[in-house]
Amino acid sequence: MDTWIIEGGTPLRGEVQLRGAKNSITKLMVTSMLTQAPCVFDKAPHIGDSQITQNLCEVLGAQFDYETPHRLRVQTPTIINHEIPLALGAQNRLAIMMLAPLLHRVGKAVIPIAAGGDRIGPRPVNFHLEGYKKLGAHVEIRDNFYVVEADQLRGAEVVMPYPSVTGTENLLLAATMAKGRTFIRNAAIEPEVMDLVMCLQKMGAIIDYNTDRTYVVEGVPSLRGTTHALIPDRIVAASLACAAVATGGDVFVRGAHQADMVTFLNTLRRVGGKFDVEPDGIRFYRNGTLNSIALETNVHPGFMTDWQPPFVVLLTQAGGMSVVHETVFENRFGYVAELQKMGADIALYDACLGGGTCRFKDSNYKHSCVIKGPTRLHGAHIIVPDLRAGFTYLIAAILAEGKSTIEGISHIERGYEDLETSLRTLGAHIEKA
Repeated sequence: MDTWIIEGGTPLRGEVQLRGAKNSITKLMVTSMLTQAPCVFDKAPHIGDSQITQNLCEVLGAQFDYETPHRLRVQTPTIINHEIPLALGAQNRLAIMMLAPLLHRVGKAVIPIAAGGDRIGPRPVNFHLEGYKKLGAHVEIRDNFYVVEADQLRGAEVVMPYPSVTGTENLLLAATMAKGRTFIRNAAIEPEVMDLVMCLQKMGAIIDYNTDRTYVVEGVPSLRGTTHALIPDRIVAASLACAAVATGGDVFVRGAHQADMVTFLNTLRRVGGKFDVEPDGIRFYRNGTLNSIALETNVHPGFMTDWQPPFVVLLTQAGGMSVVHETVFENRFGYVAELQKMGADIALYDACLGGGTCRFKDSNYKHSCVIKGPTRLHGAHIIVPDLRAGFTYLIAAILAEGKSTIEGISHIERGYEDLETSLRTLGAHIEKA
């Protein structure tokens, strides 16, 4: 049931309802554990990553209840355990996010060093741990665990070496109840981070945001419960947009939010894709040829790294030579070899192409690619390595001539709710192997 056979060559047409963002719900589940009071999250998606995060929270004492299919109530009256089992922590990189609720409520956290997640490049937790040290925590390594202790976190100035999303979110949770004022500089400002800030503010936190990517957090003694509606998942929306335009289809993504996708929408328009912003969503379609472009990923408000893989498939259908420069994750192009098997004309380079230099300059990482199109793709047998690459392969398979066999659908279901039904509704021909 983890393998699909897709008959390609069918444009996607129809409507899909967008749910809450994967990168919001997982962090908000953890955030709820900062208080004993219940927190209710509306538009909560049913995806693999939220289930894995729920398992992490439950082992520490959190209680989950879906009041309706997409209305989730979480309450942690007592922390019953300060250590995350190694096997459980290895399933998800979010284990490191448990530092804040554990330190604020019981003063100690034991977190596995091993971490799961997508194979798109190392995402070290040193940003997190160095930040906690600045806030007064004692950190040491014992066997395969980080052991972190603090009777009381205290405000400090933390300068992020890179505007890491999860690192910023972790330090925001730590700072909300730290004694005094915390400055988090060179921080991430992605919509999902701001969604977390909005939820924390509802819970009683005091968080200011300055124009120089600095959060100023005044610690409060405690937080209360709240009700919060998640922002829509802009990654799912962009993936569906790429699928619609690449296949020559017409898809209305109900719930897609223009403000969170401005850079994507501009880029889509430059390449020749069409979209109509409507009060309750965005329609994506195509009625002409596509143009080659130069594209560079970056932190928000730049072109999101998670938008890059499906957009590369779209660029295989654009006339001319397109250049993509990846500046966020050094191994994000790991999916390209499978697209080449399907006939894509893509070459990888270790130079900084298509924009300015980045932190991978003079490295051996192949973090730029040149795509020649338009190219007819053909069916192939594909093994999914990670979440975003997985949906990219689905787009390629739906676009390609003939049948494709896609192994590892569970990777994709980590971030896309009811994926099979959605794609079938849009006209995709899917069989389970």
